[in-house]
Amino acid sequence: MSDAQDTGAPTGAVAGTGMGGAMDLATSEARTLERPPGGPDTGGPSGRPRSLGSDAWHDLRRNPVFLVSALVILFLVFISLWPSAIASGSPLRCDLAKAQEGSQPGAPFGYDGQGCNVYTRTVYGARTSVAVGVCATLGVAILGSVLGGLAGFFGGAGDSILSRITDIFFAIPVVLGGLVLLSVVTSNSIWPVIGFMVLLGWPQISRIARGAVITAKQNDYVQAARSLGASPARLLLRHIAPNAVAPVIVVATIALGTYIALEATLSYLGVGLKPPSVSWGIDISAASPYIRNAPHALLWPSGALAVTVLAFIMLGDAVRDALDPKLR
Repeated sequence: MSDAQDTGAPTGAVAGTGMGGAMDLATSEARTLERPPGGPDTGGPSGRPRSLGSDAWHDLRRNPVFLVSALVILFLVFISLWPSAIASGSPLRCDLAKAQEGSQPGAPFGYDGQGCNVYTRTVYGARTSVAVGVCATLGVAILGSVLGGLAGFFGGAGDSILSRITDIFFAIPVVLGGLVLLSVVTSNSIWPVIGFMVLLGWPQISRIARGAVITAKQNDYVQAARSLGASPARLLLRHIAPNAVAPVIVVATIALGTYIALEATLSYLGVGLKPPSVSWGIDISAASPYIRNAPHALLWPSGALAVTVLAFIMLGDAVRDALDPKLR
């Protein structure tokens, strides 16, 4: 018998030390080195692994960038739905006798060149910007994902044709295209602007969705489902789409802020929304001639636009970091 057996020492597990030696660990001590059921690769006491969405949400809740940007966006959504909750009066009510006046009771942001309350117009302008950004992003994401996903899944001539079409759209300058296409539109609603953004925005999402689908369909689980007789529709909707949607969500979230800035740019140039619509771009354009005498009329809508765009870009960056497994 060995010395350990002769002396009655407990059976131990041998673990290598950093110096190349070895040390004997008692069995009870060795068990403490085993991964607990609630370790990083499990979802909790049940031992079931967390999904990609659960892992992403777990990281997002601890990301201060996500929390700050989400709070700003929630506030913007709130004032878009109920602007009268924090701003009284009509944004179209103006008094020329108060033109270019500074901050005062009832008008903390002062008055613009037409005597309109800058605070009220800034609050109501969020409704237009958020509505245009959300609708344009949904349209771009749906159209681009469907076209790109089908092209990447089936390939062939359809994929080649779609790739050449996207190249043509990428060659069109966005602002110049807006000046040409929207200059002939007489409607004062937001839908022509949204339609223009969807028309020129879907190629980017389409290309990203196409690449994600091509990568996902080469995975082993997709090949196994195909060999078991799964239909193309089941493969695409059940196995490929859930694993290819993450990059689309990231790009669409960042693009939402870009569409808000684009609407303001087109409205500033006079081809987007037009008075009497209330828009940050319209207010910035109207306040530009009075920047020396009434800089506050330009500062507040410009600041609201900058904060909104920055919040969505920060949110997109946080979502990208949470959904990208390479960054873990």
